Amino acid sequence: MRIVLDTNVIVSALVFGGVPRRIFELIEDGHHELFYSAAIQRETSRVLNTKFGWNQAALNQYLPGLWALGTKVAPKKKLKIIREDPTDDRILECAVSARAGVIVSGDRDLIRLGTFRSIAITTPRQFLDAHRPVSSA
Repeated sequence: MRIVLDTNVIVSALVFGGVPRRIFELIEDGHHELFYSAAIQRETSRVLNTKFGWNQAALNQYLPGLWALGTKVAPKKKLKIIREDPTDDRILECAVSARAGVIVSGDRDLIRLGTFRSIAITTPRQFLDAHRPVSSA
């Protein structure tokens, strides 16, 4: 499945692990295709730096490997959907450009949409519960 991860999911995976990290493990194992945009890259770097104190060396150490797991897209159309937080529109733009099947987010404004242009919007837990590969015993 083609997926877009909101910045909050990416940051949570890197800083805290848990469910968001398991989503990255599914991507690493080839179960899903990750898509991102320059706006998502900038916001991820900004949040890691300003909220979690990551310096440039730490960003340079961890982010290139993370971005190597996915495909960068360049959204062509600007959207104005989320009035409460227009930066959330960058996630929607990326998902539309990537022809994603799902956006994974912890953001209430995005989750409240439920879907956008046939793109499902789920929490990390909902995504993991619905898309976890079945292990063969």
